[in-house]
Amino acid sequence: MPSMPSSAGSNTTATTTISTVGPPSRRNTELALLAFAVILPCFAYANVGLALNGEMPSGMLGYGLGLGLLGGVGHLVVRKFAKYADPLLLPLATLLNGLGLVMIWRLDQSERLARLAQMHHQTFVAYAPKQLLYTALGIALFVAVVIFLKDHRLLQRYTYISMVVALVLLIAPVFFPAQFGARIWITVPGLGSLQPGEFAKIILAIFFAGYLMVKRDALALASRRFLGLYLPRGRDLGPILAVWAFSLLILIFETDLGSSLLFFGMFVVMLYVATERTSWIVFGLLMSAGGAAVVGSIEPHVKIRVMAWLHPFAVYDTPRPSWATTEQIAQALFAFGSGGVFGSGWGQGASDLIGFAANSDFILGTVGEELGLAGTMAILLVYGLVVERGVRTALAARDPFGKLLATGLSAGFAIQVFVVAGGVMGLIPMTGMTLPFMAYGGSSVLANWALVAILIKISDTARRPAPAPAPSPDAEMTQVVRP
Repeated sequence: MPSMPSSAGSNTTATTTISTVGPPSRRNTELALLAFAVILPCFAYANVGLALNGEMPSGMLGYGLGLGLLGGVGHLVVRKFAKYADPLLLPLATLLNGLGLVMIWRLDQSERLARLAQMHHQTFVAYAPKQLLYTALGIALFVAVVIFLKDHRLLQRYTYISMVVALVLLIAPVFFPAQFGARIWITVPGLGSLQPGEFAKIILAIFFAGYLMVKRDALALASRRFLGLYLPRGRDLGPILAVWAFSLLILIFETDLGSSLLFFGMFVVMLYVATERTSWIVFGLLMSAGGAAVVGSIEPHVKIRVMAWLHPFAVYDTPRPSWATTEQIAQALFAFGSGGVFGSGWGQGASDLIGFAANSDFILGTVGEELGLAGTMAILLVYGLVVERGVRTALAARDPFGKLLATGLSAGFAIQVFVVAGGVMGLIPMTGMTLPFMAYGGSSVLANWALVAILIKISDTARRPAPAPAPSPDAEMTQVVRP
């Protein structure tokens, strides 16, 4: 039997334990934020009811339980299938969706909108119940994506298939009648009107991410330097020229300024992230401005929107110009002006004067009047947090496809908020797009819940700790014998 070594001559062996414990899952944090995201819209709902009728609204309990149940289902699914996902995305989306439901219900109570519908021989419809149904369907789609999308990298296999699907979705509205001057809807029997462009932005982001991941080295090459910018090679301009031309075709045939800006802007941002070349941003801005200027001067519907943006109060001139056909932009500016810093209070504004688009394109005008500058900035801050969490997810992603996809989805979301808010506030011409989560529209709610679900899956993969290394059989059989 070998003798034990003496303490004086013994060697101390230092062992290092490799820990694979990653960051905490933060699911309890998500649950606490989700409770706040449900309580705040309930508080707003109660305030609107007290302001309009002097009593608590009768459907408050059902609204609170319904919104809490939908958010709770989403939380349980994330806790089970995306344990390490970002804890802020689901509560932020629930908060925006809940506040949007309250705003739409507030406009449903307007007698002025009911009389306006009668003047146009239309039946006044309450939109809040339909929006609540769309929200439930959106949460269902969110749950389906989180459960069945095992890994976001699987989407890379469908790079070119997604391009074909996106083209079909974008071209389909051309074959349907124009609504409100634009061809951005398709009519499905039994389902009503759908806006395929809302889904196309997600599918195009998948295509752009897959394409740029393969071609980024070639696109990053520069042939010459001009005015401090590295100019890309001529043969590499093909992709951006193709997307630019396609965005112009959308603008011409569908008179859809919003989708044109969204798709081209999203591609340019992803191209810049993939190549790290500032020249692509400059080229993109110049081409976007040039194309919009040309189309705006020749396309009648776009030209009317540009003129209404430049002269929003011309509708009140005598005689009225022939192109001044709506006072919606002027009424939205009046709403922001009358709101002041802190607003008139929930349910105490007159934003229903904007008309039938008050609950969709111009719902931010209701926020500006009843919550004021402070409330508007708070809402925009929540949107900014969604974008920030998406960009943080892109930075944390371990694979280039995930980085580009998260960047594209975040950029598309940010551009959509900008073009809608900018149009309502008079910064840019109106685009006809809807404010994500808040404005009325089934296609928008469904698409944006799917967008959040994909970001959650990417963040779960990025934050998930690395698996523990498998033990080596050789190490277990090795025995050190000391003399």
